[in-house]
Amino acid sequence: MSLGAFSVSLAVTDLAKSKGFYEALGFEAFGGTEEHNYLIMKQGDTLIGLFQGMFDGAMLTFNPGWSQSATNVDPFDDVRAIKARLKEQGIVVSQEQGGEDGPASFMVTDPDGFLILIDQHR
Repeated sequence: MSLGAFSVSLAVTDLAKSKGFYEALGFEAFGGTEEHNYLIMKQGDTLIGLFQGMFDGAMLTFNPGWSQSATNVDPFDDVRAIKARLKEQGIVVSQEQGGEDGPASFMVTDPDGFLILIDQHR
């Protein structure tokens, strides 16, 4: 099972201040917009999502069908197939969104309470 591109998503209180901090660490804005209260920061293959006012805490994020550079990868494991496989293994799935095909997402929580978002954009 391939989960796609990986990033850490952080809930931040001041997007501009967080952007400046991660730029000082060598990250560059790669996606998102400050007007929409989120930025994806990139350094090499490392991605960090900065989200202001969208959720609490931090979560691991996987994007099926995408590379670390947000380019399409084919073939890829569809988010619905990943979800079905996890459910078969007894993993509780929450916050399911999307239809029969195309963009969709869901969340799982690891044994220590860390949130994991599986978010397919295509």
